[in-house]
Formats: sequence, C-alpha cells, structure tokens
Amino acid sequence: MLYGYSGHILRVDLESGRIVREKTDPQYMLKVIGGRGLNSMRMYEELDRHVDPLSPENMLLLAVGPLTGTLLSSSAYTTISGKSPLTGILGDSAAGGYFGPELKLAGYDQVIITGRADKPCYLLITNDNVEIRNASHLWGKDIWQTTAAIRKELGDIAVQVAAIGPAGENLVKFATVACNNSRMFGRTGMGCLFGSKNLKAIAVRGKGRLRVADTLKYAELCNQLDQRILEHPEYDKRNALGSTQLITALNNIGILPTNHFQKGICDYVDKISGETLAKKYKVKNKSCFNCNIHCSRYFITKEAEGEGPEFETLCSYTSRLGNKDLKFALKITSYLNRMGVDSLSSGETMGWAMECIQHGLLSKEDFDGLDLRWGNKKAIEKLLDMIVHRRGIGDAFAEGTRSLAQRFGKGTEKYAFHIKGLDMICGDPRGIKAFGLTYAIASRGGDHLRAEPFFELTQRFDEAERRWGIREIADRLAVKGKAVLVEYTERLALLTDCMTMCKNIGLSMDLMNPEFASQLLTAGTGLRFTPERVNDALNNVIEKERLINIDFGIDPSQDTLPHRFVHEPLKEGPSKGHVVPIQQMVKEYYKLKGWDERGIPQRKK
Repeated sequence: MLYGYSGHILRVDLESGRIVREKTDPQYMLKVIGGRGLNSMRMYEELDRHVDPLSPENMLLLAVGPLTGTLLSSSAYTTISGKSPLTGILGDSAAGGYFGPELKLAGYDQVIITGRADKPCYLLITNDNVEIRNASHLWGKDIWQTTAAIRKELGDIAVQVAAIGPAGENLVKFATVACNNSRMFGRTGMGCLFGSKNLKAIAVRGKGRLRVADTLKYAELCNQLDQRILEHPEYDKRNALGSTQLITALNNIGILPTNHFQKGICDYVDKISGETLAKKYKVKNKSCFNCNIHCSRYFITKEAEGEGPEFETLCSYTSRLGNKDLKFALKITSYLNRMGVDSLSSGETMGWAMECIQHGLLSKEDFDGLDLRWGNKKAIEKLLDMIVHRRGIGDAFAEGTRSLAQRFGKGTEKYAFHIKGLDMICGDPRGIKAFGLTYAIASRGGDHLRAEPFFELTQRFDEAERRWGIREIADRLAVKGKAVLVEYTERLALLTDCMTMCKNIGLSMDLMNPEFASQLLTAGTGLRFTPERVNDALNNVIEKERLINIDFGIDPSQDTLPHRFVHEPLKEGPSKGHVVPIQQMVKEYYKLKGWDERGIPQRKK
C-alpha cells in the first residue's frame, strides 16, 4: 500500500480523448516530494522547450502534496503549472480552498493535460471515472456561475470546481483559475492556458480514503504544529485581518506602493487599511480545508460581496493606482474574481499607463480616450471590462505590461515594473533588500513567494547571528547577508509548495523546515525522508527550474529589477534614500548556489 500519496498520475489528452492512469512511483516522489516540485520536474523532463504556450502541445499540470487532505493544518493547496502565456518561461500558481483535498480523495497526485478540445469542455474526475464533458453551455459564464451550474448539472453541491471566467476564454495573458469561487490561481496566466485548451473547468469528487503510515506519530506531529500556530504571536492579527494587515505595516516602514511606486507612504492609508475593511465590511471569517487560522474574510457592501481581498489585490486597486475608495476596491475584487483576472498584472498595466500619462509620454488619445488619471474609478472600471473582453485598447492591455511598453516605446519601458514579464508585487524593494533579490531571481518572474525572506523585517539580530553568523540579515535596509537569507528561504518556500502548504504558516510564521518536514513526510508516507534527502530534493528542483528557464532564454541580464528601484532613491519616510544594489546581490546569490557568472548550474556546463 502507498501511504500519504494517492497512488495515481492522471494523463488526459483533450484532442484525442485519451485518458491514462499511471501508478505513482514512490522512488520518483522521494526526489520531488510533490506539488510544485512534481510539476516542475515533469515539465523539465517532458516539455518541448520551443513550444508556443498557447499551442495544444503545451502541458497543463495540477499537483497536490503527499500530505494534502490529511490532518496536517493548512496543507490544502494545489499547484497548477505550464509554460506561461504571459512570460514565456516557467509558469505556476497555487491556491488553497477545498479542491486539492478532493483531488487527493479521488486518487490522484497529479493531473497532466495536453492537447486542445475541438469545442469547450470540462473535465470531470470521480475516482476511477474520468470524463471529458461538453461545456458549450458554460462558455461565457463567470466563475461563480460556472461553479453553480456544474454542481447543479451533477446534482452534487460537494463537487469541487476549478474554473476560468471570460478572461480565460478570451486568452487574456494574465487570466486566472479559481476554486471555491474566490481562491485564485492568480499568477502567470494559468487561466489563459486553460482557455487555450478550450478547458472551462475541472470538477472533482473524491470518495476514497487517505491513509498514513504511522498514525500515532503523524497525529502527534500534527498536534504539535496546531499548538505552535495557536501560540504564535501573530495568530490573533492573522485571524482578524489576514494579509490585509500589510497595508498599514508596509506604510509604517515607507514601502507601500503609492501612485505606482512613486512614493512609499500613502496619506490616506486609514481609509483603505485592513483594519478599516474588517471594521466596516467584513461579515465573517473563512478558511481553507483543515486550517485553524481562518484568515480569509467575506465582505458585503451595497454594490458587491465576495471573499477577500488579499493584500496584493487591495493595494493594487487602492494606493498603487491612487484610489482612496475602499468600497470601489471591494467592488473590483468581486469583478476580478468572477471574470478570472490577476489583480497584480491588471493593476500594473494601469499603473504603467497612468504614470506614462503623468509624465507626458502618452495621452488619453493613446488609450481610446480613457482618462487614466490617478484614482479615476470610471476609467479603471471601463478599462477592466475592455481587457476581459479584449475590446479596443483592452486587447493590447490583455497582453500584459511588458508587451504594452514594447508596443508604445517612447521611453515607456522605464515605467513597466515587471521582471521576466511577470509584474511586481506590492512591496517596494528599496526598503526590503532581500525581497528585492527574491524578485530578481524568482524562477517565475517578479515574485516574492519564491523565497519570502520575512526574517529581514524582524530585527532579531541575535538570532540572525546564531543561525547564519550575520547580524545584518535581520535589518531590512542592510545588504550584507541577504543572498544567504534568500538562498535559505528559497528552499523553505519550495518545501511548502511541494507539501502544498500555506506559506503564511509554513514560511512567514517560521513553522516549517526540512527537519520537521522530514518527520511529517516519513510518518505520513512511510518513505525514508531524512532532512538531507529533503534538502537534496529541494536543491534538485530549484536547479531544474533554473535550467528549464535557461532553455527558455533566461540569462543574467534578466535577473534584475526595473530602473526605479536601482537608480531612484525613496524620497521620504523610514526607507528614505535607499535603492537596491541588485547586481552585487545577484552575484553573491549565484556564488552561494554554486552557479557560474552566467547563472548556470555547474552540472549544465
């Protein structure tokens, strides 16, 4: 009996209709663990590097972890991967909710989808029974409508659905996939990848059982984690505010993106903060499967309701665009979730346009007459609708910020805040140096979740010296030792992705490491996961992700940050005067990884 893992890999070719179930290989899983590691390794081994992301030959992969759906808190995530339509390199995105555990109960550790259906379809998985069903009647529906329609059609409200909205159907390059209506696979355009295959949704109903190898030991370890979560000093705040607590926190240290990163301090922060959201509009907390923090929030206003928003969405449609109206941001949140649009990428396209207009590089005539001044709510709302349906100038915006800047030129590239085609998150790296390095080297582009080196914000100097021998690691404005911190937290971030855990718990709350993970994995699966074997697997996956990106055309010139963050110091606040010496930090990171000066792992040479 295979413990922990579900036991099967499912391969579906939408073009031929061929469906194959393969046995999960335990020895293979020892080398990748699961989740993102499993998907990335499969792409490395099987994907044609020259494939067009929107072609039938591109792979669409979904994977869960070895312990997903068990007693382990917050292990409810699923990772979706493929060659990104937005960036042209490694793409993936993860989301929690209930879809992942249901896929595990259906008996699958990974689903690999290739081909393109000749008409809209959805994939129905119920244990051994796998069907490709007609979805023509669902095409054009939003994500909430699609989920409700599939459940009604199947006569089962417990069916878990991962679906795209009109943005994915129209191949918006930063379209998302959502499960449980509002749990977003938000980054790198995985919704566009669904749409390119005429795949509207995946519906799963699992009726199997999950077994662990050492029940008593595993329960003991899970109880230890539960207790550490409840006793954590951040528990109450995370429970009350979730990630929206960062609006106030980042503003306090002068790195809250305001008017497209022109400032790090927002004068109206109290109007848009997580605290204000919780006080005025939150009606209840929500959580993913088997998580005891319940950090998500459900809001209701006169115009909209929904789950969220998380910090990135809230910031993207408030301070980043100069919008002071919290209710409008909540209305946009609901729209993005229903249509299936990434808030970060869509928000960055608008921030770029607004700043280009501010500096006189472009005018509203370039944008179909839209008056894209800071905080112009009517223009924001109209442009979003044009993007979703690829109407007028919305068609150009739907290609992403990098494409927009290349199209218009005239110096507008300077204000396109992306790295390797993926738009930057809402945290100014000039005041958080390790995060800046993370954005630069992240294998999916401008992203913090590939390392999330939160420790630099802690000021725990004695602990930094004890753990790494470098006190400055605990100083967010220092440069020394940040490559060490990023290399370390990069492995922890991947570990949580392989175990399909929430990074808020596994990484940001500092509750997971290779030692503890190896105990959980061994007790759960019965395989001999030692700390050394876990680290070997993590290092192997990181190396393979780098190698596949090199094959996709990535080189050291792209391991960098946009001009502003390297050459324009912040002008006010606690981070005043700072930029990011990114070239120095990247060189140090390469050296730590054992890569050459071109960022190539030595075994590649």
